Amino acid sequence: MSSEGLHAPRERLRDETIAQHQAIQSVIEELEAVDWYRQRADDCDDPALKAILLHNMREEIEHATMGLEWLRRTSSDFDKEFKAYLFSDGDIAKIEEDATR
Repeated sequence: MSSEGLHAPRERLRDETIAQHQAIQSVIEELEAVDWYRQRADDCDDPALKAILLHNMREEIEHATMGLEWLRRTSSDFDKEFKAYLFSDGDIAKIEEDATR
């Protein structure tokens, strides 16, 4: 249920906050599924089943990235951070260090 995990009464939250919560929860669930499928594939001895599990894992990655892109498009905060870190080169921690100077 999308209201799970809300830390304030739903009626006090803006529609945008509810939508972001739904997207964030969905991304979390998709990434958790990626982890589960990867672990099952690593533990699987049947090559055909392993291929299916890895296929399913990649589908979940697709779903997670779609949610992340929606967050980027609808939140200037996510957009700013994604632009700073995603598809960058070099030391990730140094990018943050340089940005805070």
